[in-house]
Amino acid sequence: MSSPSNEIEAILDQLNRVILGKDPQIRLCLACLLARGHLLLEDIPGVGKTTLAHALAKSLGLSFQRIQFTSDLLPADVLGVSIYDRETGKFRFQHGPIFAQLVLADEINRASPKAQSALLEAMEEHQVTLDGQSMPLPEPFFVIATQNPQDQIGTYPLPESQLDRFLMRVQLGYPAAAAERELLSGVDRRELVNSLEAVMSVEALNSLQRRVVDVHVSPALLDYVQALIAYTRNAPALTGLSPRAAIGLLRAARAWALIAGRTAVIPEHVQEVFSSVVEHRMRQRDGGATAVARVLEAVPVP
Repeated sequence: MSSPSNEIEAILDQLNRVILGKDPQIRLCLACLLARGHLLLEDIPGVGKTTLAHALAKSLGLSFQRIQFTSDLLPADVLGVSIYDRETGKFRFQHGPIFAQLVLADEINRASPKAQSALLEAMEEHQVTLDGQSMPLPEPFFVIATQNPQDQIGTYPLPESQLDRFLMRVQLGYPAAAAERELLSGVDRRELVNSLEAVMSVEALNSLQRRVVDVHVSPALLDYVQALIAYTRNAPALTGLSPRAAIGLLRAARAWALIAGRTAVIPEHVQEVFSSVVEHRMRQRDGGATAVARVLEAVPVP
């Protein structure tokens, strides 16, 4: 039986062959999945957001559904709908694309707020309620949403309640020159994704997710996390982070430690995931950019 570190490295190696030159971002995406969170990929079209989601599903052997969010998308297009069956004389529920282990909500901010809200219960409770009946979603359940920059035409900003459901927000950015050269001269990324095989079973993934909670966190490390959270709440120009954000930060740091092959979280692990976990939650009250770097500089490391 392979060790967790070998399984994790196999996934990272395969993903890095598809998405070139983005190892830190890929590690963040994997940490988000291992921490049982949901991921928001925000960037301009064409940098590989959808390709990364496809590659992750193929590499982990997860059932996959893609939902293209558009301005006319309805909640029923996401969740499913009851259809009358003439033969039986009863209504039959037709499952929507939300009933998959990895759901790609593509260009989520191009849909109306009503359609966006269809994901809220699913992301938080891992179930959907329709016609008064609650239906569980598959396990593991992982939502990757892609989002275009807010200044692009035809976008609806995600409300704070929706943003808070995402454990991490990651930006891929443009590739480096060497990686882009390989993209231009190499195999088509879509063909490469289609040829991928699963390098980890669903059972192994579930085992890794359970291992995350066993990663040790010392009292001093908890003091550090609480100090970071307290700084955002006491700084006059910032909106403070919620207890949900604090719990998510700790889960993400534990997952990052597991990926790094460590059995305990150290302050550097918290710092590595801090921006991705809190930047979409912590806004300056004057509407300016977030002050993640200032928080990390202001709070002393134990």
